Amino acid sequence: MPATYYQGLAEGYRKRRDRLIPVLEEVGFRCFRPRGAYYVMTDISAFAFENDLEFTKYLVKEIGVAVVPGSSFYNDPRDGRQQVRFAFCKRDETLDAAAERLRKLKK
Repeated sequence: MPATYYQGLAEGYRKRRDRLIPVLEEVGFRCFRPRGAYYVMTDISAFAFENDLEFTKYLVKEIGVAVVPGSSFYNDPRDGRQQVRFAFCKRDETLDAAAERLRKLKK
């Protein structure tokens, strides 16, 4: 593939990242801003759930947004128990729908 293809791909991811992160921060997530990935890790401490698995189930069932539990990325799952990962390699319409649903969360 030509270099312009990869530049366009990277620019698209940056735009999607910059579309999602402000919404996440607005509703109470602390975000770990990625520089070269299509996902963002977030801290969920502000939501007072016991762990990431409990919070993940809540998001899917009550909010309608799927995330990946942070504990799945650590050798010791306890290290990620207050984190979840959002992927932003989605269409703008999908990100907008997720943003609308996430706004149901309270800080």
